[in-house]
Parts: sequence; structure tokens; C-alpha cells
Amino acid sequence: VKLGADFLTGNAPLSQRLKQAERRDRPSGPGTPRRVSGPTNLNDMRQRRNRGPKRGNVSPEDRIRKGGGRRSKRRIDPADLKSEATVESPVTVRELSEAIGRPAKDIISFFWRHGDMGKNVNALLTDDEAMEASLELGVELSFKDRVDLEDVLADRLESLPEDLEVFERPPIITILGHVDHGKTTLVDTLRKSRVVDDEAGGITQHIAAYQVEAEDGRRLTFVDTPGHAAFGAMRARGADVTDIIVLVVAADGGVMPQTVESIAHAKEAGVPIVVAMNKMDLPDANPEKVYTDLTQHGLQPQEWGGDTEVVGVSALKGEGIDDLLETLLLTAEIEELQGAEDMAAHGVCLEGFRDEGRGPIAWAIVQQGTLQIGDNIVCGDTFGRVRALYDENDNELEFAGPSTPVKITGLQEVPRAGVHFFQLDEIDEARELAERRDDVRLKERLLKRGTAAKTLEQIVAGDEATELPIIIKGDTPGSVEAIAGELEKFEHDEVSIRILHEDIGGVNESDVYLAASSGATILAFQVIPDDAAAALADKEGVEIRRYSIIYELFDDIRNALEGLLEPERREVPTGRAIVLQTFSISRIGTVAGCRILGGTIERNNRMHVIRDQTVVGSYSIGSLRREKDDVKEVREGMECGIRLENFNDVKEGDLLEGYRIEEIARTLDS
Repeated sequence: VKLGADFLTGNAPLSQRLKQAERRDRPSGPGTPRRVSGPTNLNDMRQRRNRGPKRGNVSPEDRIRKGGGRRSKRRIDPADLKSEATVESPVTVRELSEAIGRPAKDIISFFWRHGDMGKNVNALLTDDEAMEASLELGVELSFKDRVDLEDVLADRLESLPEDLEVFERPPIITILGHVDHGKTTLVDTLRKSRVVDDEAGGITQHIAAYQVEAEDGRRLTFVDTPGHAAFGAMRARGADVTDIIVLVVAADGGVMPQTVESIAHAKEAGVPIVVAMNKMDLPDANPEKVYTDLTQHGLQPQEWGGDTEVVGVSALKGEGIDDLLETLLLTAEIEELQGAEDMAAHGVCLEGFRDEGRGPIAWAIVQQGTLQIGDNIVCGDTFGRVRALYDENDNELEFAGPSTPVKITGLQEVPRAGVHFFQLDEIDEARELAERRDDVRLKERLLKRGTAAKTLEQIVAGDEATELPIIIKGDTPGSVEAIAGELEKFEHDEVSIRILHEDIGGVNESDVYLAASSGATILAFQVIPDDAAAALADKEGVEIRRYSIIYELFDDIRNALEGLLEPERREVPTGRAIVLQTFSISRIGTVAGCRILGGTIERNNRMHVIRDQTVVGSYSIGSLRREKDDVKEVREGMECGIRLENFNDVKEGDLLEGYRIEEIARTLDS
């Protein structure tokens, strides 16, 4: 005690005072070194004491201006201090900190003081929580709805802004047809004779799109699909980039099975169809047969009073090419296709692949706007910054406008075919949107089996659909015709069959794409799917039902249609009881003492309460007892106690009629 008093009054020895000061300033805690530097004389002690106010005496405002002290990781400029701020709802702690100009740790401390220990910088706050925390820190907060970027991008696809300058853009044309009808020859002839910038060269099998120039200088963009399957894949994913479809039909062969499939895909796309009747130079060309075949499949030629343009050409000799281009340009004028350059670009990725030296590449068509090098884009569930642009001949481009086919490099991953790409202002927006889409796609893959095309079992179990879409594939034309004719006989006012496509041969990828996009079931009679189609069907969740006996096919379809019909519900009386006396029991309700007049009253029955020959109401049985025992049923002549659910106004003399509901399945013939 004396030593302590001497120390306080300055009478303690100097060595003792130095030891005491060193002990006081020594850090503590695990891992702290035992020896630290401390004051060595009285002058050091006085300097420490007079250095300034302790941390606990510094006001929060001064601490913020000083950067939060020695432990602060984020220094806030005094200019960032605000008295009011606006944030998008909902908001995270980090976003609120940046908006109001206060450290995130102060916001978290506010919640900790109020007992909420689960908040961190990434925690999502309700509007009330954000408001309370902001007011505590001296900021008046207001809210605005958070804009969903997906909605903003979807609006770009709907229409062009009214204040933009528009012009007539080149039409985007897809060429479809049977592989043996000269489609590839027509594509080569178009490209070699009318290639943009007069650059000749061989076209490879992997090029997806290119531009040609007519004699008057107007351009046309052609999408070269190696068969209708690729077009079906794009349409199935919602990427209807095509403005016009050219259907190639050989004059010496007429409409073939793959031509029919192409017509089905073209009609589903809902765009104009121009028929290029190829091989008109051959001696056995038969235009009349082509007209007849087209008419049978819903395409009425103009020569026969219809609205389908049919142009005769010879792709091998280059005859009729100018007429075809003129017809396509005239069709485009009728469609009034408009484009705008002064806006953020968007378009469709037709094909994605990886180049050995350039990395992931998107082979795409710009639909609107101007895409430039350095733009930030999101393409499906991948993103990136445009590093380079190339045309179909791998010539570098500085920019690409509406209806321009272009190869895009700079993406993080190879994009999927058929997805839209969008130019965004910030790379962070593109990254966030791509990651969100990737998460959604992962969930869709996990749930794919239950969300794709409907199976017949799902329909029989009572799916809400009232229409059954069907694709028929058979071994012979006679079998397909017989199946289609028999299915069309299944008629009813409430349910129906819609045959999307019928053809001979095995199930291919095009059939699966069509089924996936329309929710259809594929009926395969005496044929099987190829390996690629089977794998694709499993991936897309499309059901392929194989049959070898025709009546089994009809039975399944009949059951599916009848499963769509609402069953008939009918009341079946089971027994009657007369109320002899009523008992009111607290916390239970009114119990009716009854005698069974006829039939049987069962525990799961419903009861009509009849008074003066009028039905007062219908109620479930709450309890059914014989003396003190719960029973499942009471027969004629017995007495029992009956308590009705949610009804205590039963009176002596009421008649209780028991009944059950039976559901009777309806048939197409009923």
C-alpha cells in the first residue's frame, strides 16, 4: 500500500515506476511476444499521457472523418457523408454502406446492439431494417424498386424505342429442304456470285451465315442450316431469328419426307415461305407435281390462286437466281423490316465453338444495334468483353450492324446455340446475369424430367392440358395414314388431338426438337429412334412410345384423352337416421342421439340435414359412437350418437341422410 501511494505521489523509486509502466503497456493475449518496447523514462510517460484523448472519447463523426481508427480497413471521405440517400429494394449491408456513406461495421454493430447477431456485409435487409439502421447513423433513407435486368433485356426484343432513327435492314433468310434437292448447290451459287465485298472463296461446312448483295446494292443475310434439325433446335430454344424461309424442292422429285419436316418447322416459326423449285433444267422436271405436293401440305402456290411464292431456278447453271433474290427482297419490303444502329446491340448465337488460337467463339447475327470491339456482352449463361469481330471469311471487322452475321471472340465459355446475346454497359452486370442464368439452368437440368414434354401417364393422371400434341413416325406410308386417320376419329367437345407432324422412317433429332418445343409425344410404329435422337430425347425429356401392335397404340391414346375428361361425380345414399334427442357438451359441441331408420351410416359419410322436408345443409361426420365406443358404421335399427363438423344447430326430429361421393370415369363415347 505504501509503495502504491509513493508511486502515485512520485515518491517511489525510479526503477519501480519504470517496471510498473512497462507492465501496464505490455500487450496481452495468446501469441503475444513477452517483450515489447515501452517507456524508458519519465519524459516518455508524460508524452504518452499528453498525446491526446483516448479512443473512447472520440465522437463517431470524428472517427469516420479519420478513417475509422487504426483497425479500419475502409476510409470514407468526408464528402461521402450524406444526410439522405436512395437505394434499390431489397438492399444488402454492403450496398447500404456505399449508399449512405457509412462503414459497414457501423451498420452491423447497430444490429448486434439490438440482438441480431446474424448480419454480415452480404446480408439482405428488409426495408424496415435498412431504414432503422440509416436513421441511427443520421441518414434519411428512401427506396425505389430494383429493376430486373432480365425484364429490361426482354423489352429490347419486343420493339424499338420510338425516339431512334430506323432504316430498312437486310432480311434474314433461312434455307431449308431435302439434302438431295440442291440446297448446298444453291447456297454455293448465291455466295460465289453475290458475295459481299466481291470476295470469292470456298464456303466451309461450319459457316452458319453470310451476306449476299443484289444488283441494286441491297443486301440479304442467309442462314445456312445443314438440314432442318438446326433450325428446329433454334426454334425450340425460342430463337426465331429468321424473317423469311426459302424451301428448296427438286422439280424432278417433288416433296420428300425431309421437305415435309421442313414445312412443319417453317409453319411453327410463323414466317413467310418462298419455295425455290430447283433443277428446272432437267428434262424430267415436273412443276405440276411439285405444285400438287405443296398444296397437299398446306402451301398453295400463287400460280394456283394461293399466296406462296414459287420460283423456278437451276442452282447448278445459275438460272433464276436473280428472280429468287428479287422475290426475297419484295417479300422483305412487304414485311417492313426495320433496324436501328444507335442502340445497345442484341442478337442470336447460331453456333458456338472453340478455336485453337482464339478461344470460345460465338457465330451470331446482330438483330438490332451496333456491336463493337470492347463491348461487354452476355450470351446465354456466359459473358465476356468483345476482343475481336470477324465476318464469314475471317476478315476482321470494327463493328457489326443490324442483320449482320459475325464471329465474336472474348467470351468466357463456348455459348449454346440458339441463345440471345446482349450488350451491357458494365462487365459486372454481364457477369452477374450469366451466373444467375447458369444457376437457373442447373436447376432446370435437375428438374428436366418433370418439366419437359408431357408423358401419356402424366396426362392420364389428370394433367390440366385439354389438347394432346402428337408426332407420328411409321414404317410405311400406309401405316402412318391409317394411324393418323384413326386418331382423327377421337373427337370430343372438351379434349382433342393435334397431329404436329407425320412421316415414315425412324425417329430423328428433328422430331425430338419439334416435340421438345411443343410438348408433344412421339408415336413410333414399327420404327426406332437413332442413337442421336434417343440421347437427345433423354436430355430434353421427350417421350418416344414404340408400338408393334396398332390397337395398343389406339388404346393408349384413347386412355390419354379420357384421362383429360373431368370425372362425373354422383351422390350415393347409404342410410337415414332420425334425431331423438340432442346433447350440448362443452368444448365439443352438439351431439345428436339418433336411431338408424334404414341402411347404414358410415364414419366417412357426409350427412344431409333435412328439416321440414328441406335440406338445411351438408356436413361431414365429426364422430360416430355406440354408447362410449367410436365405431366405423351403425346399421339399421341401432341407436348412436352423431356429431357433425361445424354444425351445432341440429334439433330433435331432424332427419339425417348419409351419402358418399362416387367419381365415375367418363369416356369419349359417353
